Amino acid sequence: MKKTYKIEVDCANCANKMEEAAKKTAGVKDATVNFMALKMSVEFEEGADEKAVMQEVLKSCRKVEEECEIYI
Repeated sequence: MKKTYKIEVDCANCANKMEEAAKKTAGVKDATVNFMALKMSVEFEEGADEKAVMQEVLKSCRKVEEECEIYI
């Protein structure tokens, strides 16, 4: 399953860090951040609980960019 989320981030470099953090999160098959559109597309692994996974993605992203936001 693939879903797109609205995000808030200040710079392209920070968006890159968020993308890398999301990709390393358990339950995420792939993630892409579009800085210009302020969107994050996440492809979940089969059987993953998307809400729980996205909470972990948000935690991971805030470790690399504490001012970021993902509207889950």
